Amino acid sequence: MKTQLAEEISGALLDERYELTLSELCRACELPAEEVLALVEEGVIEPLGQGRTQWRFSGICVRRVRKVYTLERDLGINLAGAALAVELLEEIERLQAQLRRFGEQP
Repeated sequence: MKTQLAEEISGALLDERYELTLSELCRACELPAEEVLALVEEGVIEPLGQGRTQWRFSGICVRRVRKVYTLERDLGINLAGAALAVELLEEIERLQAQLRRFGEQP
């Protein structure tokens, strides 16, 4: 059952300006803190601030965490592999956006 915060965040536009605490990120992604900390250690997400009590995560972290756990669950990829896959998928998205911009220029 989704928490109210998870439902609110799933419907919200998440970007760099939207910030969550560690506990909010855990609730939004429905994960225990230990799993989120593993993602920080793996470099999948990067907190802003000094020390866990002051950490803030951008809204984009929610999307990245969800992608990683979808890859792990659906494809059986380990954390390191899922982290790499998310980086590559995001790079593809950036390149596709760049190609669209070039295609729109006269």
